[in-house]
Amino acid sequence: MMGASLLARLEAWYERRSASLNSAGALRKAAWLVPFVFGLLSVLLGQDDGWDMKNYHLYAPFAALHGRLGFDLAPGQFQGYFNPTLDMLYYLLVQALPGPVTGFIMGALHGLNFVLLLAIGRAALPHLPAADRCRVPLLLALCGICGVGFLSELGNSMGDNLTSLFVLGAVWLLMHRWEALPAARGVGIALVAGLLMGLGTGLKLTNATHAIGLCVALLVVPGAWWLRLRLAFGFGVGVLAGMAVTAGWWFLKMWQLFGNPLFPQFNNLFRSPLAAQIGVIDNDHLPRSIWEALAWPLVFTAQFERVSELVFRQLIWPVVYVLCVVLLVRLLMRRSGVPAGRERFLVVFFVVAFLAWMKLFGIHRYLVPVELLAPLVAWILLHALFAQARARRAAGWLLTVCALTVFPFGTWGHTPWASRSFHADVPAFARPEQTVIVTALVHPPSGWMVEFFPRPIRFASVGDGFPASDAWRARIRAALGERSGPHYILMQGAKNYEESRLAQRIRWADMLGLMDDARSCARLHKITRKVRLRVQLAPAAATPPGKACTLELQPKYRRDLAAENADIRARADTVLARYGLRMRQEACITRNAWIGAEPMPYMLCPMAPVSPQP
Repeated sequence: MMGASLLARLEAWYERRSASLNSAGALRKAAWLVPFVFGLLSVLLGQDDGWDMKNYHLYAPFAALHGRLGFDLAPGQFQGYFNPTLDMLYYLLVQALPGPVTGFIMGALHGLNFVLLLAIGRAALPHLPAADRCRVPLLLALCGICGVGFLSELGNSMGDNLTSLFVLGAVWLLMHRWEALPAARGVGIALVAGLLMGLGTGLKLTNATHAIGLCVALLVVPGAWWLRLRLAFGFGVGVLAGMAVTAGWWFLKMWQLFGNPLFPQFNNLFRSPLAAQIGVIDNDHLPRSIWEALAWPLVFTAQFERVSELVFRQLIWPVVYVLCVVLLVRLLMRRSGVPAGRERFLVVFFVVAFLAWMKLFGIHRYLVPVELLAPLVAWILLHALFAQARARRAAGWLLTVCALTVFPFGTWGHTPWASRSFHADVPAFARPEQTVIVTALVHPPSGWMVEFFPRPIRFASVGDGFPASDAWRARIRAALGERSGPHYILMQGAKNYEESRLAQRIRWADMLGLMDDARSCARLHKITRKVRLRVQLAPAAATPPGKACTLELQPKYRRDLAAENADIRARADTVLARYGLRMRQEACITRNAWIGAEPMPYMLCPMAPVSPQP
């Protein structure tokens, strides 16, 4: 009884506090404020340090703009041959602007997803009561941008948050012009929506699942069957046209260079001699059985590593899944009605896009556009299952819990800012026009460093990050044989990010006066015992002059970087042996490159002359 009373008081407080959001003015302010806030949040997160950025998001546009597509041999691994058009924006921004400015621009652009979510919510729920007409779409949009996939990529170069603007733009256009779809001009609206979707799909082909979902959803638009088919056909034509605009030039280039417009993927269809005869390269994230597929949202929520390299917390997918199952059961029992009109259209799009994603990719970050819509879909499903008051109350509690669960959210990696986003200390080369630099290891990637070396140097990957064929390996051997050398191998050195965090915590402790005397050191010791800072007080012998104490890493966070570097060189040498190559480890040098203000050591080792091949 007491718990029910507390909930009632919380709900009453929330109703009062959110009442001011129920106005057109509040929507306009939010549409301006939220992207700005996301720009600031991106700056607070820091410089993008993600694996994909280091592998190909910088290398691919650099190679395309500097004529290196046939010159280098996959230093960005197989991903280096993805369409670089999307990455051009980030690459040009970091070339022209200080790092924090680039971060703000990217974060603000990503924040525009909120504006589209707000517009979609208003279009999808036109019959809300007057007290909720503005407030509910606003709150649903806020819940949407609390999606863990979206937040994890905020301000970075991965592309899902940018291309989602095209996906959501297509959804909004169809819902905004809903009443006109049955008319003669409806096919034109579908064509333009398809064009938007196609632009996003051409930029990132993983959006094809959303194109499939929206095309199928057009088949449930009210009207005669031929009208629905006409809309779906017009949409499909638009998708192809949009893809031609953003990806056509790249498909043609790949066809001319390698005989496969999607090189090296789907080579089982195009059969380029320069890659292995395989289809989709990364299929490790798919369900392993029909039983897993039937409960996939529950499975990957419990074992998030099945759909992501990083483990995030989220509850929105099991919530939507359970609601869909309950609605399906009640429909079969004829105890619930099907959502009508725009709501049915949105639910069909959501479900079909998810199923297509589950079949083709299974990688969580490719779900960003539909995950942004998940709170709105949950609202629709709840109102299809329950009376308005009960559904509204359940949605409020469920979606609030789902939104809060993701915090604090994880990211794909950031470093402190510097004015120059990326640079490197590169040695002089006596004969760069006769030099080849090879990379041999998939992790960590080295593609981002290619642009810092002299342009005449040719780069080639001899590792397992590319599905090489005999003809491709012959190209690598020919590149090494055509140049007299010296040739080198480039390896990323071992890096302990905790050491940088230790230095930052020492600076903060010093600024706060926590290392000045015995009393302040006792306070610092107490803080390190209660807060998970991964540091502890160092022995007195390590204390610098003028200070009473200092910090050191806890033992479990210390690493033997020299031993790790030796292991890196040994593993790379094993890969080189496949090509009859050997590094001269005694001549290796170690230098630094920088991502933001964070130094990234790399090793450059000369290689022994190429051995004759049998």
